[in-house]
Amino acid sequence: MIKSLLIANRGEIACRIIRTARAMGIRTIAVYSDADAKALHVRQADEAIHIGPSPANESYLVGEKIIAAAKESGAEAIHPGYGFLSENADFAQSVIDADLIWVGPKPHSIRAMGLKDAAKTLMSEAGVPVTPGYIGDNQDPKHLAEQADEIGYPVLIKAIAGGGGKGMRKVDNPDDFTNNLASCQREAKASFGNDIVLIEKWIESPRHIEVQIFGDSHGNVVHLFERDCSLQRRHQKVIEEAPAPGMDEATREAVCAAAVRAAKAVDYEGAGTIEFIADGSDGLRADKIWFMEMNTRLQVEHPVTEEITGVDLVEWQLRVASGEEIPLCQDELSINGHAIEARLYAEDPANGFLPSIGKLDRYCLPDEHIRVDSGVEETSIISPYYDPMIAKLIVHDIDRAEAIEGLLDALQGTAVWPVKSNAGFLYLAANSSQFKSGDITTAFIADKGDSLIPPDEPDTEMLGQAGRHLVEQYSNRNYHNRANELLEGFRLNQSQNTKLNLQSNGILYTIPKVPDFYGNTYSSADYADGALITKNGNSFSIGLPQYISSATGTASDGAILSPMPGKIIALEISEGDRVTKGQKLLTLEAMKMEHSLTAPFDGIVSSLNAALDEQVQVDALLAQIDTEA
Repeated sequence: MIKSLLIANRGEIACRIIRTARAMGIRTIAVYSDADAKALHVRQADEAIHIGPSPANESYLVGEKIIAAAKESGAEAIHPGYGFLSENADFAQSVIDADLIWVGPKPHSIRAMGLKDAAKTLMSEAGVPVTPGYIGDNQDPKHLAEQADEIGYPVLIKAIAGGGGKGMRKVDNPDDFTNNLASCQREAKASFGNDIVLIEKWIESPRHIEVQIFGDSHGNVVHLFERDCSLQRRHQKVIEEAPAPGMDEATREAVCAAAVRAAKAVDYEGAGTIEFIADGSDGLRADKIWFMEMNTRLQVEHPVTEEITGVDLVEWQLRVASGEEIPLCQDELSINGHAIEARLYAEDPANGFLPSIGKLDRYCLPDEHIRVDSGVEETSIISPYYDPMIAKLIVHDIDRAEAIEGLLDALQGTAVWPVKSNAGFLYLAANSSQFKSGDITTAFIADKGDSLIPPDEPDTEMLGQAGRHLVEQYSNRNYHNRANELLEGFRLNQSQNTKLNLQSNGILYTIPKVPDFYGNTYSSADYADGALITKNGNSFSIGLPQYISSATGTASDGAILSPMPGKIIALEISEGDRVTKGQKLLTLEAMKMEHSLTAPFDGIVSSLNAALDEQVQVDALLAQIDTEA
């Protein structure tokens, strides 16, 4: 058995691996960049080694630094987690060549499945059904457009390398193909160093079904049943569950058997996931489920599989990497209950889901009846350099309905501040009747639109809750005069109409009546000179007018400000250009995603302060649009 393990990753997955390794008596070594010097995974490991500056391409993505750290620390093995170098066959081979144990599939298996075009060809030869589309060497835009015409719109442009929704675009008509192709290739080149794409037929009523497989060096391969990851936003998974709703035993047997054939076709060892796309218009049927790709690593959503099977997949990884057989045979594995995972991200749903950065002054998650996988804690810093995940909330119960209720209970009390989070968005999604019925496709979030966006201002009841909290707060501090002055006529347990003056995010509120009870969907806590009120995952800092200042400034009309630190990767305008409302001005890359900034109205670019490939800071004035005189 491995005795010492270096984890070539960060955040919640590094903490997750450390937890299992410690239980197995394995010494753990963390690596960290400048931005992660005080990170939770660094403190949890037995040893930690600095590997470079904050940008991932100068630290976590530099294989030589990872291997040098392993040698320096005396580690026997390297676990890559997911993301970063986890599916890099050359890095895996370098680890093996350095006489270290690679906790993952063999390099030839990674290569076989690493490029989506070659993988689809291989799977077709192995008898695994694949999605109709174009796979070829001719990457001329005109040729690709002709192939899309032949396949029939809508189509999906997909980078052959990488994953996580990067380098993927749905195109509904020929007029939009060229621009989407260029954006897709640019994003793929930046993320994976490879801009080759394939074209697939867009599946109507699509559901994302994936099967967890596991192989060992003794020729054994088993599956651990399926997951449904259909709840996605821009091809990024948001809520995952196991087993898949509506999956009957016959379909499950067919899909899982196909996944095992796929794994055996590449002589697979370790944890992997075979991803399928299903046409769910007539329910889940074996003849309408097609292979998409294989992820040759542990998946972000692996906890839901662990919860329904009782298996620790990281423990299995470490045992198989040590040369042992898979601990259980196929007939010893079974499904127990239902599990759901929600990804809590540092992002602002009310502002186009832009990533949010900063210090977690308040970070409160439920600690009972739920599993939380997280790599941060209160006072941690959410930086602009990496994926903005805060935590994963995992609920396991006897059936799907109970698991959903457990997730809703957990999200109700999730408080994150002043960093914005998607907790309120997750609550609305999980609480929708469509999700509860299991009638979901990958288009669920897009179809629901603004109905899933939580309010960006506190409601009257939240303001009332804040008023009650503040009166108690000031009374306890013997500030009676101040409380009475600003909360005119308000007294605790008083039912008649009152006047309440409050402020939140720079906005003044006066409400005529304050509830005389505490709602059970609220939580309140002291914050600065006010109160932090949370309802259904949505948090607001509310206080007395003289004590709460605006958290965000507003720019004058036409000022194009950078919404976050990032790099300008496309510039569509020049100074003096005439622009129309909604026209794309420039594209900013931050936290692995592209964000296009558009003109707020028709006008002229009176000044331009941005340059291609320039790194810019949050709120930097990039351009000024003025109306024509």
